[in-house]
Amino acid sequence: MSKNKHCPKCHGHSYVKSGVIKGRQRYKCKDCNYYFTVQKLGKRIDNYYVVKALQLYVEGVSFREIERILGVSHVSVMNWVKAHGIKRPLHRENLRPSYQLLNHDELSAFTSHPDNLNGHGMIITEVGDKFMVIKWKNQRKPQLEQF
Repeated sequence: MSKNKHCPKCHGHSYVKSGVIKGRQRYKCKDCNYYFTVQKLGKRIDNYYVVKALQLYVEGVSFREIERILGVSHVSVMNWVKAHGIKRPLHRENLRPSYQLLNHDELSAFTSHPDNLNGHGMIITEVGDKFMVIKWKNQRKPQLEQF
């Protein structure tokens, strides 16, 4: 028997199998005659992807785009946003983010070109073995000052 399972009532480690209930193994404690099942651990996604998904969400990337970039379900991303209480900054309706996935050489070439760095907000984050460049530009036309 596995040593990590124990009776939830008396914490004893002496138990026997006692059937299956709703697809899960049922056990009977030999010490107190209590019947119990062990919870399934489920599939966990590495915290690295949770943090990256939340970063991308804050930067304005849509749930579906995050799904395509990171390979995790957009529903999972929505649940993480809700669970962590993440809110996008206000007044982002005029900002239009765009993103690119680049390897190290492409990133070096991208950042060495001055047109890519001027007049934009930008964040560079690591995603696996590549780098994601999220760039945004204010789409509002500047108002002319009148003298």
